[in-house]
Amino acid sequence: MVQTSNQPSGAPTSQGAEKTHWSKLEEVENEGRPAFLLTKTELKLLGIAGVGFFLDAYDLFIINPVATMLQYRLYGGGHLPTNLEGFVKAGANIGSVIGQFAFGYAADALGRKAVYGKELMLIILATILTMTTPTGSLSPEGSLIYLGIFRILLGVGVGGDYPMSASITSDRANLRKRGTMLAYIFSNQGWGSFVGSLATIIVLACYKNVMEAGKTSKVDGVWRIVVGLSLIPAFATLYQRLTLPESTRFEKSQELGREANPEAGDEIAELKRQQELKSDGVVDSSSGSLKKGSRDSTSDNHEAEVEEVVTKKAHLADFIRYFSEWRHLKLLIGTATCWFLLDIAFYGINLNQNVVLQQIGFDGSSGTPWERLFKISTGNIIVTALGFVPGYYATVLTIEKLGRKWIQIQGFLITSLFLGILAGMFHTLSKPAFIVNFALLQFFFNFGANTTTYCYPAEVFPTRYRAFAHGISAACGKAGAIISALAFNTLTKKIGTPAVLWIFFGCNIAGAAFTLLLPEVRDRDPDIILAQEIEESRKMGQKNVTQARS
Repeated sequence: MVQTSNQPSGAPTSQGAEKTHWSKLEEVENEGRPAFLLTKTELKLLGIAGVGFFLDAYDLFIINPVATMLQYRLYGGGHLPTNLEGFVKAGANIGSVIGQFAFGYAADALGRKAVYGKELMLIILATILTMTTPTGSLSPEGSLIYLGIFRILLGVGVGGDYPMSASITSDRANLRKRGTMLAYIFSNQGWGSFVGSLATIIVLACYKNVMEAGKTSKVDGVWRIVVGLSLIPAFATLYQRLTLPESTRFEKSQELGREANPEAGDEIAELKRQQELKSDGVVDSSSGSLKKGSRDSTSDNHEAEVEEVVTKKAHLADFIRYFSEWRHLKLLIGTATCWFLLDIAFYGINLNQNVVLQQIGFDGSSGTPWERLFKISTGNIIVTALGFVPGYYATVLTIEKLGRKWIQIQGFLITSLFLGILAGMFHTLSKPAFIVNFALLQFFFNFGANTTTYCYPAEVFPTRYRAFAHGISAACGKAGAIISALAFNTLTKKIGTPAVLWIFFGCNIAGAAFTLLLPEVRDRDPDIILAQEIEESRKMGQKNVTQARS
């Protein structure tokens, strides 16, 4: 069981309140070894939290080959209806928005321990239900709607993993390694995409003889097996997630929150007092007076419910109050807008790789159904291996040296460069030149904003507001992905692929500009900053009271 919660020092020694709350929080290690070399405990945390992002990429990107297989199973090799294809492909992203908001809020209001693992249970349930799509008994359209609905449910679980795993990791990581740990967690997205393509190739190879013999309908078994394989890592880490203890940092942040918002504590105490009075007697409904009687056996449960309701209410009010200040709100605008702009381009390209595969000759436009499917899967794994996975590890190795802000801005700008080249020379680039440009584009997406937009919300916001703020930021990103997934094909037909790539170019330039709203968060502890702000506010309040009295 992972219980890493080394406590950072760095609390201002001149301020007693901060020292009380933060002297036990995670300490910055002064080890000489590089940050990317992990301890056994950190590796275990990486395995528990990282599986969510492995499944995120596996489940989100596996829909491309699955949609192609369903063409042969449901439409005899013809194209899926445009609207239903968009619904199936966007379903998981639609669910992700719901999951990111809901789990992000719950993780802050109820605690990480109370919520962590539930998102993985949803993923498991939705994956099983997806596999049960009755393609033999429902109409083709009905089958796609059935599949799309349960992919929305899958997306709720996948989306919930974003704020949960980010908060769990950031709560437990020491400052010197925090960015590296988050980048390691997120890098599992690359492996999820890679393994998804590899699994498709292997399962297709097993079905070659059957499908080449003319039994194309057997492709129904291929996509169900490929989807079902994701259950293995999900079940392997479920117990560890459900039993992960609460971090010390989160517990301390709740204490600081009660200091920052004493009204909530007073309200809890008053409601508990009223509950005790009701438990010791029976309220006369006509007069409102109390009649002595036996104590209600459920009073303890009521007290717990009262505290939970008031705490949730106080947390939401506290969250709104905190972000009503421009200095805090601009950080949320920065993280949310950068993620939104990034995902328009990132998912616009990666959810529609058929355009890229067409350019490099792996779109499966010729041959038998098996040969077409095999070519598409081979093309996907080539694209993933070329730039997708290496980009993540470039970030892992350099994030503590270069900083998040530098990596994010250069990532936005360099991907803009390659998008501009692809857009301007889309029809004239040779095949080798196209592959090189696309590989570099993928590399700098991941050695850039695709990784840092995930890291930033987990590092820039205090623990008390971290999960919900991360969920809001991630939901904005997924909103960009949904827009891109639903609009890409329509726009491509109306204005052409190069023009769509120019739109992506503009989004990345804007993303670099919005990054300027964000500070560098390397070695920055937002909890200490929050403690200082609370102390300054307290001193200002005392000063005002003194001046009023005088």
